[in-house]
Amino acid sequence: MEDSLPQVASAGGVVRAEARFVGGDGRLRRVPWSRLAREVAVEDLPPVRTFSVRQGRRVAPGWWWSATTGRLVHYGFGAMRTQVMLLDRDPRVVALACSPVELAWLAQDGEAVVHAPHLMARLEDGSGVLVDCAGRQGPSRRVAERAPQLTVLAREAGWRYRVAALPSPVGAANVRWLAGYRHPRNGGGRLGEVAAAFARPRPLEEGVRDLGDPAAVWPAVFHALWCGILRTALERPLHQRSVATADAAGAVAA
Repeated sequence: MEDSLPQVASAGGVVRAEARFVGGDGRLRRVPWSRLAREVAVEDLPPVRTFSVRQGRRVAPGWWWSATTGRLVHYGFGAMRTQVMLLDRDPRVVALACSPVELAWLAQDGEAVVHAPHLMARLEDGSGVLVDCAGRQGPSRRVAERAPQLTVLAREAGWRYRVAALPSPVGAANVRWLAGYRHPRNGGGRLGEVAAAFARPRPLEEGVRDLGDPAAVWPAVFHALWCGILRTALERPLHQRSVATADAAGAVAA
């Protein structure tokens, strides 16, 4: 019942909320949000909501294979797919999921507020991040209005909340290209060689030429760029003369 929801406290702007999620038996569960964040591996939960196909949208709902977890992650629209891709490449992220939880609370005016953040990511320090995805025109009015409360709510659980803006078209296109080489098989056991070949900044094609057969080497180079073992300016168009260098931390990890 909505009248049983926690209410926003008037003092200090504190937000307390109920969390709703789908349990292992397929039934909708309701627990205090702070308890869910503390006791449940939220990243293992199925989506609490589905995304329908909408006329006029260029990207229909689909699934993204995550190199981070080896699992499929659901997305509902183009901006959401882009953010899944960026989270999958972020070295701080160890797990991610699509809308695994819906948060519900009563606003101070007594209105019931129900919100399912688009994405959730688990970070290497064990904390979590709730993410809503903004489109080219920025966040929706609904997201913009709820963001301050969601920020406080996430903080109370030791998490973070953010509205993720889209990267530049060039940056998104470059990462999308590298994502085609995100599977570890593309490394081919050659990531150490690749890092050594780019110990100093040099054009990609020069390093590839020194490493051997381009058909065999380029996938490893692109995989190294995806993993962060190699760095280049991804806000510029990526091409064979793009200058890359090995990241010191990435080279050790390789």
